[in-house]
Amino acid sequence: MSPRRTDSSGRIDRLRTIRFTFDGAPYTGHAGDTLASALLANGVTLFGRSFKYHRPRGVLTSGVEEPNALVTVLRDEVREPNIAATMVEIYDGLTAVSQNRFPSLAWDVSAANQLGGRLLSAGFYYKTFMGPAIGPLKGTRFWMFCEHFIRRAAGLGRAGTAADTARYERMNAFCDVLVVGSG
Repeated sequence: MSPRRTDSSGRIDRLRTIRFTFDGAPYTGHAGDTLASALLANGVTLFGRSFKYHRPRGVLTSGVEEPNALVTVLRDEVREPNIAATMVEIYDGLTAVSQNRFPSLAWDVSAANQLGGRLLSAGFYYKTFMGPAIGPLKGTRFWMFCEHFIRRAAGLGRAGTAADTARYERMNAFCDVLVVGSG
């Protein structure tokens, strides 16, 4: 462990060591650690990349509202994307991977998008692309083709294809009057 972890106090059991992996690299933590706290204790500060420009992102908050440290947790064939690393309690054999990067978190090809950041306004939405009015790319067909790649580059975690075997609570509610919207 690195000097980022205190030697005493806190809510972790320092007597139990837990082994897990993040992006294929093995790490250790303690019982009661979250994925974020265990990685920070191991000196890992890069958790993901921003959506549009792929800028490096680390932990910003310590709770469920964490916007940057989103990971995909792998269990057998099941992928659970977009989980805040601050909310995942580590366990023996945990496998987590970072999101929104290619080919790796440390060296992301799409980070080159930062170079054009000054040309794009805040809140720029790529769906507003329109095709040129004249020339070989007339119409929107070319932009429809580009949209697939743009959305893929700006996406979050990739959903799994395995069937979800988890059981969820279900409740059926009935009412006499239902008001939807009140504006």
